[in-house]
Amino acid sequence: PIYDKPMICYPLATLMLGGLREVLIISTPKDLPMLRDYLNDGAHLGIRIEYAEQPKPEGIAQAFLIAAKFIEGQGASLILGDNIFYGKLDFYREALAIERGACIFGYQVRDPERYGVVEFDADGKAISLEEKQTRPKSHFAVPGLYVYDERVLELCRTLRPSARGELEITDLNLAYLKQNQLHVKLLSRGVAWLDTGTTTTLLEASNYIAAIEHRQGLKIACLEEVALRAGFITESQLAATIDRLPKGEYRDYLRIVCEEGPGAAPDPVG
Repeated sequence: PIYDKPMICYPLATLMLGGLREVLIISTPKDLPMLRDYLNDGAHLGIRIEYAEQPKPEGIAQAFLIAAKFIEGQGASLILGDNIFYGKLDFYREALAIERGACIFGYQVRDPERYGVVEFDADGKAISLEEKQTRPKSHFAVPGLYVYDERVLELCRTLRPSARGELEITDLNLAYLKQNQLHVKLLSRGVAWLDTGTTTTLLEASNYIAAIEHRQGLKIACLEEVALRAGFITESQLAATIDRLPKGEYRDYLRIVCEEGPGAAPDPVG
């Protein structure tokens, strides 16, 4: 968990705040049953959730091949399960509104060698992408959130495994870049991106979420609240969900949310 809720809540909340209501969760055969047991089909959140296995870790881009039937010739957005975004998500909604090409994001970090990075020219235009390097060309990491048009599956099928035997998401992005159809949006300083891929960053993320929730008295990535304020569910539907929850602080919080109504608090962010 990340502080008071399962990790899956954070990336799923980002998708929902972007307005997406059809979700495919891809995970290992070991972890999928737990995820399915926790989220079910998403009906209580006003969304549709399906599940698919990735038996072996053969690259992020492989997700689109696994999701071929789910995508069915449409565009798609991908978020990694260990990525947390906190702040106004206008940048994501703008990316989802792009009709042609793909969109990735740039986030300034202190340790870019840990990430894939995007390089810009003097005019701020993206000119190259590279996977983790000991001497990266920029300090702008590419977070694990991506938006692609309907050609994503076609381009994925042209990829070949890298030296480490994986279908690299960077190679997919490069395919769009070579066609001059890769959009890059920089995340502002008001947006926090937390990558929880190590034990240290896992702890940092939990402390970050805890500090904000304690200060504001509002929860981050509370899926039921996100669903209500996004108009995915009604107050009566939320009340029915609350009745099924065990007694505790989370249930008490949702009861207050339900009583106040969808417009009583600021939009829940990341």
